[in-house]
Amino acid sequence: MNIRCVVTGQNAAGKSTFVRDAAVAPVTLALFPGYEFHRLCGSDSAADLPSDGTASPPPNYFPPRQGFRFGFFTIPPDTTTRLDQLNTPAAVEEMQQKLPGMIEVLELDHPGMHTTDTVDFDVVVSGEVHLELDDGAEVHLKAGDCVVQNGTRHAWHNRSAHNCVIAVALLGAQRKP
Repeated sequence: MNIRCVVTGQNAAGKSTFVRDAAVAPVTLALFPGYEFHRLCGSDSAADLPSDGTASPPPNYFPPRQGFRFGFFTIPPDTTTRLDQLNTPAAVEEMQQKLPGMIEVLELDHPGMHTTDTVDFDVVVSGEVHLELDDGAEVHLKAGDCVVQNGTRHAWHNRSAHNCVIAVALLGAQRKP
């Protein structure tokens, strides 16, 4: 999917300005053909305003407590993720370089299942997808449907013949015992 990201900010005089207007290339992985991850914005701490709009890419895919991320991910049709292939050094290295922190949350014994210390605001932009929770319960989602994930163990399954694109805002949270 082609993603264009426009970022605003304020200059030294306090005037609103466009800081960036550019296409964002997706992150792709050889291990997960057809998946795309667009990392658009994020910080490891709460935002301060006013802001000049400049930001460096956050180091990890998932934010720490009080951090945030915004992006899109694409799940290809009829895909079965082969996490057993993560045992290869090349696959591990590619994932750690391109999506740091992702491999640590994926469960090898249940493809796609993962848990993060985040509150996720998900919007299905196009296509359809099934969201599975840890007890096997599922919900079928279509374009326009929204999900608020509260640090739950879950997996996404695209059982359709078309890509599913999901916009996501992740807010870092603290998990208490």
